[in-house]
Amino acid sequence: MGWWQLNADTLARSRFVVSPLAEVFASLKLLHAGQGAHPGEHAWLGAHRPAYEALLAADPVTARLVRAGLGREWIADFLTPTPRGEESLATEVARVRAAHPGAARAHLRMSLGGPLPDVLDRDDLPERAAGLLEWVWEETVRPYWERRRRVLEADVVARTARVSRGGWASVLDGLRPGGTRWLGESRFQVNRHEYPPREISGAELVFVPVTAQRSGWVSWEEGERYAVVYPCAGVLAGDGGRAVPAGLGALLGTARAGVLVLLGSPMSTSQLTAVTGQGLGSVGRHLKVLREAGLVERRRAGRSVLYVRTGIGDALVEAGRRGRGAAGLASGHDDY
Repeated sequence: MGWWQLNADTLARSRFVVSPLAEVFASLKLLHAGQGAHPGEHAWLGAHRPAYEALLAADPVTARLVRAGLGREWIADFLTPTPRGEESLATEVARVRAAHPGAARAHLRMSLGGPLPDVLDRDDLPERAAGLLEWVWEETVRPYWERRRRVLEADVVARTARVSRGGWASVLDGLRPGGTRWLGESRFQVNRHEYPPREISGAELVFVPVTAQRSGWVSWEEGERYAVVYPCAGVLAGDGGRAVPAGLGALLGTARAGVLVLLGSPMSTSQLTAVTGQGLGSVGRHLKVLREAGLVERRRAGRSVLYVRTGIGDALVEAGRRGRGAAGLASGHDDY
């Protein structure tokens, strides 16, 4: 397994950030794999993968670059510059474009685990990679970015709140189930590959959510900044964990029951609005009724007000799930 050694100060200073480029690269990986993890991803692939395949068919060099860069156990480093937070996509892509051609070729040899094909022995690889990432953004991510961004922010808020309740170990164990976990003795497992451990004490450590449910990787600027990219909570990204039990929907109304189902993790009013597609006023009314019924409670995390199910709310949702049938989560749209 791969693990990082870090001191308490490094962990205490670590933070969650949202990166447009990480979301774009996760989407590129999903496009290339062509296998979705839930109905939302299946629909998104159906809408965008044909154009992606046509693009690569018309540009064999870039097609070979993608296949080489997305290695079986290692991603070419220049494709995934370490997120810094509060950066635009243009700024992040500029770091890909600025990679030295010789370094890009070396990174591809690493991801391939062998010699570089002749077709990739060229100096325009960073430019080609940057152009492809920009295409993925414009054609497949940007139309959905506002919703995705709010979903990612909802994940960040929920995990930050969890740190305050259960400590960092509880959060690190759940970032990538089976991939990340706190080992104790200042050791953090970041993946299951047999890589040498890294000492990162004193460096900046960031955690970066993406919506693609099978994506995750690590990146770093040696000695300065390290990042763990992980799939955001499935209940936010997909549809599978958000189905409303039919009995619960009949009792509360499908839209209100959908809000209750989502609040297994703390969420703000604006995050619920983004995830459900319901209007802000509607979500506010549902929360008021659910609070008065003792099914959800309100908590404060920094400047954010979060809502989460109470024990009674948990029991009601679980009882509904043990029943038969389910209704879809009420939403104003079904964008992934």
